[in-house]
Amino acid sequence: MKLYCSTDMEGVAGVSGWEQVDARTPHPEYAIYRRYYTLEVASAIEGARRAGAGEVLVNDSHGPMRNLLLDELPHDIRVIFGNRKPYSMVQDADASFGGAFFIGYHGAIGDQNAVLCHTYTPSVIYELRLNDLRCGEATINAALLGSYGVPLLMVTGDRTTVEGVRAQMPWVHGVVVKESIGNLAADSISPAAAQRAIADGAMQAISGKSNAKPFTIAAPIEMRITLAKTEQADYVAIIPEFERSGPREVRFVHDDIRTIFKAFVAAFRLGAQA
Repeated sequence: MKLYCSTDMEGVAGVSGWEQVDARTPHPEYAIYRRYYTLEVASAIEGARRAGAGEVLVNDSHGPMRNLLLDELPHDIRVIFGNRKPYSMVQDADASFGGAFFIGYHGAIGDQNAVLCHTYTPSVIYELRLNDLRCGEATINAALLGSYGVPLLMVTGDRTTVEGVRAQMPWVHGVVVKESIGNLAADSISPAAAQRAIADGAMQAISGKSNAKPFTIAAPIEMRITLAKTEQADYVAIIPEFERSGPREVRFVHDDIRTIFKAFVAAFRLGAQA
């Protein structure tokens, strides 16, 4: 089975502050947690392969998307690096994959007790809804995978994040590596324990993949984005087919989730320029 891994840093064991995951103005802790992040991804691959997974594509999806330490990963995988990808955290997903893992994921903006919760760009996106379903990154990313018939098999991160994903996709195997204490503190297991738990979880997720199904959102899909500031809504409303639906809200409707996803990417990138 061919496996797709979308990876993020905020949900890694021990992470509780932005400095630990900020590659642009690196704090000394970034190098430490960059390695823990890499080892959690490597553990997921190890466990998946114990259960029969073969080819693996990893999409480094955090921040500038150039965080993983390649020499700490299996030599025979492929890794997508770099930002400004049209499909961002799920770039190059297609129907050839038998399943997907979300490693180190975090809660949606506004989630209570989810460390460093946000939805793609916290300075731009205040809320995202698809057909009135409140969405974090895991939701919209899983929906894009679902359009190719690819089910999400496992998610790792804090309890709020894992339970939120499983509420929408009950078949997903969740690995909780920490309990969030508000937004900037966590009660975490050790990195070594997290890596073991993720490897075991990955093995169980692959072994039980017959129970999984692609996550889909019925068409027509109405996307409503609430921006952080009115001037961001001013900018996004300029994009063709977007409608202004409130002082900070824009609306976009389409039958195709892939078009919806690209429109969302365009919205948060343009909104960031306001």
